[in-house]
Amino acid sequence: MNTSAKWSRAILATTVVSSLLATGCGSTLPASAGGGTAGRQPDVNGDGKVVVGVMSPGDTKDKGYYQSFVDEAKTFAEAHDWTVVILDKINPSDSITQAKNLCRQSVDLIAIGASELKDALSAAPEPVCKGVDWYINGGVGVEQTEHFAQSQQVIKEILFSGGVAAGLLLKESGSTKAGYISGPEVDFSKQAAAGFRAGLRAVVPEATLVETYTGDFNDSGKAREAAQAQLSLGVKVIYPYLGGATDVVASLARDKQVYTLTPGTDRCADDAGFDISMVFSPGAYFAAALGEFQKGTLTMGKARMWRIGVDDVPTVVMCGEHTRLQPQVDQFMADIAAGKFDIEALAGASGR
Repeated sequence: MNTSAKWSRAILATTVVSSLLATGCGSTLPASAGGGTAGRQPDVNGDGKVVVGVMSPGDTKDKGYYQSFVDEAKTFAEAHDWTVVILDKINPSDSITQAKNLCRQSVDLIAIGASELKDALSAAPEPVCKGVDWYINGGVGVEQTEHFAQSQQVIKEILFSGGVAAGLLLKESGSTKAGYISGPEVDFSKQAAAGFRAGLRAVVPEATLVETYTGDFNDSGKAREAAQAQLSLGVKVIYPYLGGATDVVASLARDKQVYTLTPGTDRCADDAGFDISMVFSPGAYFAAALGEFQKGTLTMGKARMWRIGVDDVPTVVMCGEHTRLQPQVDQFMADIAAGKFDIEALAGASGR
């Protein structure tokens, strides 16, 4: 799948807003029942137009993870003459209020880009949101209810695969030290680090991983500090598991001839100089969900699990001259899918 090309298509029929005003009325159609849909997708509220409301906790111009979700919505809107209303940089504590405001915009679908905003889903059964369908990029999983559809992934499997790819580069360079930089030290970012470290050690058993949590996925200043500190420790690979601060880390690493990985999108073709593309962005999963929504088959109350080595995404792509290692990476991903690795045990045993 050429995700880079798809995400770069022209954007026409969209509406971007930095704040949402509480206007209009909620739909009077019944909410979707568990195991089914409202039956009128994509024009769920029957007003003659299709409006998709997008909620993101991150910067939707980060050239990566969060932007991919919005890019897919815009591309699909262009192709089907829909409108997209986008709200990004949402504080999780404000997610319910912003979701209700979106409902008042007479949207047909509210799509949530990351599980940090899962509290917004509690607005789904409220009167103001009747008749609105819901979708969330659930990541490692959000407790399922009848009111929404979600995508899920096994993050440790994905990061294990990325660790394997990075481990192959470490092995070739004769190094054993890698770095990992993320934002807040929360469960999903720690799970990602554990999976990445286990993958490294599947190739280089003595590998060590320097972990730095800056507290902010988008703060370039903090990310720069963290990268400089890790580079001074002699890391040969850095994984910036970040949002808007990703490129500043990649730039510093490139200047020092240190390998880097993307935090979710295929960027092998751009000029940032990434060596490995980790492709597990919410946009890749959202594209499939939008296709179902357009056909009237996006089912509320259901989750779809995306598996490495099984589906087109998630996946790991070796960039540039490293494509010669792709067959080895592909074999590892196939072995993961076949259950040849106990990722949970390996990640748990890898320690720090």
